[in-house]
Amino acid sequence: MYDMSVKEFIEEVKKGNVDLDDFYSKFNEEVERKNKEFGFLITQIDVEKEKVKEKLFGVPVSVKEAICTKRVRTTAGSKILENYVPNFDATVISKVKENSGVIFGKTAMDEFGFGTFSTNCAFGVPKNPVDPSRVCGGSSGGAGAVVKALDMPNIAIAESTGGSISCPASFTGTIGLTPTYGVVSRYGLIDYANSLDKIGVIGKEIFDVKLLFDVMKGKDEKDSTSIDYKEKDDKVKVVGIPKEYVDKVTDEKVKDVFNESVEVLKEKGFDIKEVSLPNTDYALASYYILATSEASTNLAKYSGMRYGKEGEVEGKEFNEYFSEIRSKYFGDEVKRRIILGTYTRMAGYRDAYYIKAMKVRNLIIEDFKRAFKDVDVLMAPTMPIVAPKIKDVDKLSPKDVYAMDVLTVAPNLAGVPMLSVPFGKSKLPVGIHMIGDHLNEGKLFNVGSSLLG
Repeated sequence: MYDMSVKEFIEEVKKGNVDLDDFYSKFNEEVERKNKEFGFLITQIDVEKEKVKEKLFGVPVSVKEAICTKRVRTTAGSKILENYVPNFDATVISKVKENSGVIFGKTAMDEFGFGTFSTNCAFGVPKNPVDPSRVCGGSSGGAGAVVKALDMPNIAIAESTGGSISCPASFTGTIGLTPTYGVVSRYGLIDYANSLDKIGVIGKEIFDVKLLFDVMKGKDEKDSTSIDYKEKDDKVKVVGIPKEYVDKVTDEKVKDVFNESVEVLKEKGFDIKEVSLPNTDYALASYYILATSEASTNLAKYSGMRYGKEGEVEGKEFNEYFSEIRSKYFGDEVKRRIILGTYTRMAGYRDAYYIKAMKVRNLIIEDFKRAFKDVDVLMAPTMPIVAPKIKDVDKLSPKDVYAMDVLTVAPNLAGVPMLSVPFGKSKLPVGIHMIGDHLNEGKLFNVGSSLLG
């Protein structure tokens, strides 16, 4: 009865054709049933009928667990924040509520965003609705899974630091938008790396993604890095293919699907041009140095004194107490990234690693700026592989896992927008990645719609 798109739902609500009491009752039942099967939520919130108005008209919205929700537990996927209940809403949550969106749950994620497969979540690993034996991507894996699993209208608020929206969108066959850095306020986000974090959207259709992006975007006085969004020309004529990105793909099925997508765009009148982003090889190292450096600083506050879990202090020195709390409640990957980030910021290593990584970041930004002088949008596979099986992830080394982000970290370093859309008829979903210049989200929607249409 309610197997409809977000657009259809809004149109029917406007006409008065939806019994919202009945809809939300059925929706709560569907979420509970599917969550037992796929584990995409850490916390479910039963939704009830409210007065609906523009722009969301009562559309159910899920929220990544790293984004603060008033009076609803927010753990960032970590045991150290297991009992944290914020007394305020993040700006994006306030905007959703003001526009009549209904929050129905907090989605599973890698602890503090540290991961590519959501296997580092302290509250269980979400499963891919396409194939439950496989991962749904990370770190916003629960967001991709809930959108894919539910047959009723819904949209997910996700977040990305190095590809954490595009990756789950690719693996689950959904659509993921990572906007220009600063366009969506980060106020109320439990940060991973402040200079990289972006709040975005995962949905079933481009309409859904554009709708929620339109609600969330805009300058916020509570976030000094936020900016006004001024819509630019969305016309696209030339699509660039970065040769370095195609060379990084290790799965032939992914290459085949990507080649098909290029042919589709040619048939639809787009000019295709090969371009070079020469500093691609250094993006992964630069990203992990900078991201872990910022993360180790951000996580220092979880010491058992003011934020997060606490313990018995009496009779212990501070260092002993801090180590006890952090060892007990942080997961292995969090500890690994704290150690790595602290090391690269230490006296004697700062110039050799951190400063050099910052210089590489500037070179990567220049690569993108040069490319966008010749093309309107860049296009590449989103991920180098299709979703692996959960049991196979345990066999990968940390280095192997980090390498999975090779196609998504450079755009995040540059702060440019990305859109992943599913394409092709392969058994497992393959995402095609559109990358635009700053504030060029409209061009990404243009090309994405052409692929999907």
